[in-house]
Amino acid sequence: MKISQMLNIKHGITALIGGGGKTTLMYKLANELSALGTVIICTSTKIYKPEGFYVLTDASEESIAEALQTHRVICAGTKTAGGKLAAPGIGFEKLKRLADYIIVEADGAHKLPLKAHAEYEPVIPKNTNLTVLVIGADAFGKPVSKICHRPELYAEITGVDIHSPVTPETVRRVITKEGFGDCLYINKAEDEAALNNARTLASMLDMPTVAGSLKKEEYICLRS
Repeated sequence: MKISQMLNIKHGITALIGGGGKTTLMYKLANELSALGTVIICTSTKIYKPEGFYVLTDASEESIAEALQTHRVICAGTKTAGGKLAAPGIGFEKLKRLADYIIVEADGAHKLPLKAHAEYEPVIPKNTNLTVLVIGADAFGKPVSKICHRPELYAEITGVDIHSPVTPETVRRVITKEGFGDCLYINKAEDEAALNNARTLASMLDMPTVAGSLKKEEYICLRS
């Protein structure tokens, strides 16, 4: 089964938050959903300009609508001084009227598999239908200090030393404390040890959970 089906992605806005893997997931969802309708990928923070997708910067509603007549997937954003793309200038409510699916990368984690959120994060657009929390199974067993974005805050929330190894229990504490996400996707669960940690975490949470590998396109539903 495709990851878009397992996460139950519907028409409207889907926000991706959490640790590393969000961009890859966004691209994967866009390609899958393009068989079902038109797709806009974008950010509410900042992302690198994607390769392999038609990109519109500082675009109007009219130019986006025109582009979607010939491209099933487009990326819309605003140019920044650093060369990245920021949120589209026309706003997410208008984007929602232009395409069937809007996939928004709504968080940043410096490519680390886990993160603790500052007060101003994540930046989830208003009227988002589904928020997918992403974590990396490659974090399990490694020190908080090495594998988490904002490790001091992560350690504070979990109540463990910053040099302690990440366990399903520490991840559970952060997810429960922060309360973000309608469902959980655990990426890089590519061997039995990683899958066992993913299963343990899923058993501790009261939220739909999927684990697997975006690279291998292999997924398993751990909790529905």
